[in-house]
Amino acid sequence: MAILRADEVRDMGTDDLEEKLEELNLELSKEKGQIEVGGFPEDPGRIKEIRRTMARIKTVLSEKEGQ
Repeated sequence: MAILRADEVRDMGTDDLEEKLEELNLELSKEKGQIEVGGFPEDPGRIKEIRRTMARIKTVLSEKEGQ
């Protein structure tokens, strides 16, 4: 299940997108840190979804920047 779908990302403002991107980056760091320490993530698919959502946000930000 996607954290944010593409249509939701496109409806958000630039400031909201940048804020969400920072939030997701922090969450990704926490998940990766937990793995590095030797723990197991509660939801292994969560990392993949975080990375995909970050890519969606970066794509939309690039599109808005080019307009």
